[in-house]
Order: sequence, then structure tokens, then C-alpha cells
Amino acid sequence: MAIVVLLVTIVRPATAQPPSTELGTKHQLLETFIDSFKLLTIEHGLRIAFQEKTRDELGGPFWQDYRRSLRVPDRWEDGDAWWVNYIGHPMHGAAAGYIWLDHAGERHPDISLARSYWASRVQAAAWAAVYSVQFEFGPLSEASIGNVGLREETTGWVDHVTTPAGALALMVGEDALDRFFVKWVEGHTGNRFFRAALRMTFNPSRTLSNATTGHLPWYREGRSLDWRRLPSGEAP
Repeated sequence: MAIVVLLVTIVRPATAQPPSTELGTKHQLLETFIDSFKLLTIEHGLRIAFQEKTRDELGGPFWQDYRRSLRVPDRWEDGDAWWVNYIGHPMHGAAAGYIWLDHAGERHPDISLARSYWASRVQAAAWAAVYSVQFEFGPLSEASIGNVGLREETTGWVDHVTTPAGALALMVGEDALDRFFVKWVEGHTGNRFFRAALRMTFNPSRTLSNATTGHLPWYREGRSLDWRRLPSGEAP
């Protein structure tokens, strides 16, 4: 995770403030595509750098191998480790979802029972599903870069389900942790390093999204690391 954050921070210098996206504005669809493409580029770059099996499949006729790699799965598992399918894919889906929310006119940064909050997260999960289809099957996908699917046992339904469903669960879970735990702890310490580390540790998907969209990895809308210390017992 630290490697990913470092890479995306280098690719786009982080800014302390969001890029001209205020509540009530229209969804910035072009910016959503651009930042999602950057996340996609980073993920495939890491695959090529650290997966020998991906590098081994880079040779040969590109379009022919790509077409042969596109197949409708006939099984659930795809041969990847459990943590890749049930942690990694939901996390990259949640990062894509937070990218969607970062450029949405109504972002609803704090979890609540409001219908608008849940609608925003379902929309973000739908974007995670679109991102997942591209990641698995699109022109810049595991099928085209590494020919995942060329062998039948390397493709399954698991990623197509766990990415959007897990993304929704992770976004809601990270939102809840941020509001009810991280903000509470921040209200009782003025240590900037500890606050930053706390935010990144308990919101890893948001951390990846922040760095990809040009924010500092620990960025929170309306909450700097200099946020005032709260009196004991006062809610943040």
C-alpha cells in the first residue's frame, strides 16, 4: 500500500486543497475518467513490475492473444490468492468509488442515515463495477496486459462480484471508522504525524484515491491536520 501511495503521489504532485469541486456543482465526469485512468495505469504498472507471470505473457501477437483471453467465466474462483480476490479487489474498487465521489457535485463525506448518502455510495459502487469490467476485459485490462483468461482456469466470476459489492462495504466501513473512531481520536491529540497515520491506516481505499486525485494521502474535506484539539468529552 505504501508503494502505491508513493508512486501515485510522484505521478501527480499532491495538493492541500481539492481541485475546484464544491458541493452543489455538477459531476465532473471527464476528471473522473482521467483520475480512474491514472489509477488503472498505476495498478497495471505494479502488475508488470512485480508479477513475473504478467511479464511472461507480454510477448506474442497482442490483438490475437487479447481476443483469445476474452471469455465468459464458467467458475467462481480465478486461481488468485484469497486476499487478492476478497481484499485487494474490493479495495481497488473502493478507491475507484472514492474517485467518483471526489468529482461528484454532492459528495456527502460523512456517513449518515440520509437517503442521499446511501444513494451516493451506491452510485460510487456502480462506477467501481464499470471500472472492474474495464480492469478485467477492457483494452487496458488483465486480459490485454498479461492475457489473463487465455487459460480457462485463470478467470472466474469472483472479481466481478467482490469488486463492486466489496467496494460498497469498504466505503461505508471506512466512512464509519473515519467519523466514529478517527475523528474521535483526532479530537484528543494534536500530533500531526499520528493524525495522518491514523487516517491512512483506517481508510486505505480513501488514501489511495486521495493520492490518485492529487490530494495528500491523508486529506479530509474541511479537516486539516491542524484541526483544533477538543475538550474532553466533546464530539469532533
